[in-house]
Amino acid sequence: MKARINFQDTNKGFFDGLFKSGAYIKNSSITPVLQELINFRISLMNGCAYCLDMHFKDAIHNGENPQRLYSIGAWRECPYYSAEEQAVLAYAEEVTEMHVKDETFEALQQFYNKQQIADITLAVAMINTWNRLNKAFLTVPGDYKIGQHN
Repeated sequence: MKARINFQDTNKGFFDGLFKSGAYIKNSSITPVLQELINFRISLMNGCAYCLDMHFKDAIHNGENPQRLYSIGAWRECPYYSAEEQAVLAYAEEVTEMHVKDETFEALQQFYNKQQIADITLAVAMINTWNRLNKAFLTVPGDYKIGQHN
C-alpha cells in the first residue's frame, strides 16, 4: 500500500487547527483512557487502519486492557465497560452517525455536565476528521510510535 498524500506534502499550517483542537481535548476533563476508548471505537466504525494502529498503541501505553479494545465493537454485550463508558460510547457512535437520540444524550447527562459533553462531542468530531483524512490520503498503518504526533 502506498499513501496518496503524505502529511509532509501538505502546506505549512494545514494541520494547525487540528493540532490546536487536539491539544485542547488532551487537556480537557476527558481522561486519557476515555479519550482512547472514543478514538478506538470511532476509528473501528470508520475502518481507519492508521488510527486503529495509533490508538491501540496509545491506549495500551495509557494502561488500557487489550481485552477492552479488541472487544469494543461488541461493548454492549461486555461486562467490563462501566455505565459511564457505555453512555459515552453510545453517544460517540450516534454523533458519528449524525443522529443523536434524546435518550442517549440524557443518559450522558447522568455523568457529565454541558461543558464536558461539549468536550466529548469535540473529541468525537476530531477523530472522525482524522479518520476521514487518513482514509482519503491512504496513510499507511503499522509504524506509529507512541507520542509521535504530540
